[in-house]
Amino acid sequence: MPTQCSRDLFGYEGVEGRRVVAAFDGGQMTSDAGALLLGATDRAIDLVGRFAACFEDGRAQAQVEHTVQAMVTQRVFGIALGYEDLIDHDQLRHDPVLAALTGKLEAKRTNCAPLAGKSTLNRLEHAPSGPSRYHKIGHDSAAIEGLFVELFLDAHDTPPKEIILDLDATDDPLHGHQEGRFFHGYYDGYCYLPLYVFCGRHLLAAKLRRSNIDAAAGAVEEIERLVAQIRIRWPEVGIVLRADSGFAREELMTWCEENRVDYVFGLARNQRLVGAIAAELAAAETESLARGEPARRFADFAWRTRDSWSRERRVVAKAEHLPNGANPRFVVTSLPTDQIAARPLYEDVYCARGEVENRIKEQQLDLFADRTSAATMRANQLRLWFASFAYVLLEALRRIALRHTQFATATCGTIRLKLLKIGALVRISVRRIKVAMASACPYQAEYRQAYLDLARAAC
Repeated sequence: MPTQCSRDLFGYEGVEGRRVVAAFDGGQMTSDAGALLLGATDRAIDLVGRFAACFEDGRAQAQVEHTVQAMVTQRVFGIALGYEDLIDHDQLRHDPVLAALTGKLEAKRTNCAPLAGKSTLNRLEHAPSGPSRYHKIGHDSAAIEGLFVELFLDAHDTPPKEIILDLDATDDPLHGHQEGRFFHGYYDGYCYLPLYVFCGRHLLAAKLRRSNIDAAAGAVEEIERLVAQIRIRWPEVGIVLRADSGFAREELMTWCEENRVDYVFGLARNQRLVGAIAAELAAAETESLARGEPARRFADFAWRTRDSWSRERRVVAKAEHLPNGANPRFVVTSLPTDQIAARPLYEDVYCARGEVENRIKEQQLDLFADRTSAATMRANQLRLWFASFAYVLLEALRRIALRHTQFATATCGTIRLKLLKIGALVRISVRRIKVAMASACPYQAEYRQAYLDLARAAC
């Protein structure tokens, strides 16, 4: 007898005489059961509550269905789980695990989902600097920026002796006519030029900027704010700034020298600099040709530009010869020679700067920090902050709960795929919510270890 057709039933090739059919009729199920770890991480560091406190809600509270904290939770957790677009939340607003994480299983009104849809979340992302007649929800930019530093400071039980702050600017490609859109010749496209500041894996700042500026524009103000906030809690900590040659600017170096902050910046090469290490380059070339492999020498000398620098500064040079020719590189620093020699300064300190680029890749590739498609820069800055707090949340999960597992250094995308994307059946009764996760999950041991470490952290 022919099988009865159903537009909602998917039929596949049979197995051992059995029909294989599928349908979206499982009921209370989720594909994101691992998000419960995100909820436990949030309780350990209190991220969402403090982030939500940076918003001001001018709505009539008696008529509010979705609170600001619930919406912030939904948006940050949604990005961490891989849902970059607000339109995804028209289906996610029915997800039982996400509803449990926001603390709201049922809506107050009839025919309303427990969580917010795309239109309501869109109002949150377009919140102005303060509530107005037409925008009842506003945000405090200074409080949000300060929260990144507070979370960084809270992550340390004792003040470190020294910290290195990595600065980097990157392109955020634009494909519409957003406010502040400019063509950038280096990136060969229209983009924003956000400024990031990291300390290791910790994110301290994510500042959206127009692209018609110098890479170091606004860096002094940003660093001044960060250093002041850090020194309130850690007055004796040593601070070193590290960045590529785009930040080797007189204004920033002078500020560092006047405020007990050291720096290690790349320095763009020119004919005068290359001429100053001609002997080292010749020696490296001779050694390279004799041994048939790359060779390098290091030089350490005082240097001053003809008119752009106000004083003489220490420059370290790498005189390297490769099979395809000379490869000289330069670094300018305030660190004295008796504290660190030229070679370790370049190889161990400056070259480690490349790690910050991996963190920015996590931001843009795994957490969608480059989805700045709103019309205004204000809304796009909020989108960048939502993605940034999703990163901070996942980094806290990695730091607190995964340090003894194979995912201790995994990217945010890998953590999401292996530990958060777990299918489960959700049973809600009067006394409990049971999330029955897939028995075939291959990372149960890592999940269990993460749960135990988060439970200890919450004590």
